[in-house]
Amino acid sequence: MSSVLNIRRKKQPIQLSDHFSYGKMIRFTLPSICMMIFTSIYGIVDGFFVSNYVGAVPFAALNLAMPFIMILSAFGFMFGSGGTALVSMRLGMGEKQRANETFSLLTYVLLVSGIVLGIVGTAIAPWVCRLLGATEEMMPYAVQYTRINMLSLPFFMLQRMFQSFMITAERPHMGLVVTVISGCTNMVLDWLFVGVFSWGLAGAAYATVISEYVGGLIPLVFFLMPNNSPLRLGKTHFHWHDIVKASTNGSSEFLSVSASSIIGMLYNLQLLRYAGTDGVAAYGVIMYVNFVFTGIYFGYTMGISPVIGFNYGAENEDELKSLFKKSMKMLITASLVITVLSELASRLLVGIFVGYDPELMALTVRGFRIYSIAFLFMSINIFGSGFFTALNNGGISAILSVTRSLGLQLISIYLLPYLLGTDGLWLVVVVSDGLCLLLTVYMLARNRKKYHYV
Repeated sequence: MSSVLNIRRKKQPIQLSDHFSYGKMIRFTLPSICMMIFTSIYGIVDGFFVSNYVGAVPFAALNLAMPFIMILSAFGFMFGSGGTALVSMRLGMGEKQRANETFSLLTYVLLVSGIVLGIVGTAIAPWVCRLLGATEEMMPYAVQYTRINMLSLPFFMLQRMFQSFMITAERPHMGLVVTVISGCTNMVLDWLFVGVFSWGLAGAAYATVISEYVGGLIPLVFFLMPNNSPLRLGKTHFHWHDIVKASTNGSSEFLSVSASSIIGMLYNLQLLRYAGTDGVAAYGVIMYVNFVFTGIYFGYTMGISPVIGFNYGAENEDELKSLFKKSMKMLITASLVITVLSELASRLLVGIFVGYDPELMALTVRGFRIYSIAFLFMSINIFGSGFFTALNNGGISAILSVTRSLGLQLISIYLLPYLLGTDGLWLVVVVSDGLCLLLTVYMLARNRKKYHYV
């Protein structure tokens, strides 16, 4: 009888109010980690089919346009991470109705914002592509890819936001299922539109658009329908304070994505200068693999943040200390493993995309092996920023994100290639993340007494 009861207890869903052991932390965050990895993988599929079936120039154009698309979609990350911190804190304080009103308000505001930004993005696409350095050969491909992606921007933003709120709703597995469905839709349609119908870069873009509609609509319907989760979309009141607070909390994520996109644009311009079109293509491959590995760090941080926010709101200091200590140990271990794996598997990973071109492959492998050293430092930097977001301190979180993603990289991206040539470009992230780690550790040490996590 006792064994049956134990099995039933194990099958009960994990709640934010539970005590989290190492095993429970892994089980609760694993869907988010898998979700981020899978999101990266199905994003890679576009690059795989375009690179292998359409050619190097459209592939470079895709990578050139992507930073602009990601900047616009960053509002979804901002409302997701910042809103999750606010809503989970209110759930911890026992304010369930106010938490649902805040969740509903943020969803409606984001949907309208997505429509407006999609229209603006369509109109300014040619100007943006020229600003990003598109050559005459790349220009039509870059504009086409950008404009098609604007068709699904509102739902792409919602998909990003709901990835965080599914965890707050204690449905991380459902978030993973939605991501898998969306990703499989994208991969199948990529194969069909690009590989079978030969629609070129436009086919890859339409595959992405359809998958983003799927990824945004399924959770939207779930939250609109009656459900037994802590969150549901319904009537709300317009509180500027909630929008500002969520935006402030999530400003680090918005700035991080935006800064990364701006740096991506500058990277492309520098690569065109030092290594030509092959350099842009090589950077695109490195970023695809980078997204998979850093997806582990981002996924864990996304998964554990609502738990941190809940316990902060509930003033449960002992659990907060436990969560912080265990998180640091797991992330340091993960960073060591990931760095070693990336170095050992560099040729295999790069060969998936550019194995058809020996010169491009050699350039990309060398760049990736240098870049991979940064994986040692990224985990604590990403977690540190997300940790302060979960504590509703968007200011410190933004400082860490902007310093890492923009400030240090902006200096390095011009200084290092001037000193070291193309190799200097691959060292940019290594240097910036290494220096930012010192700032992250300082901020965590300085604020430990204020928030009582150590």
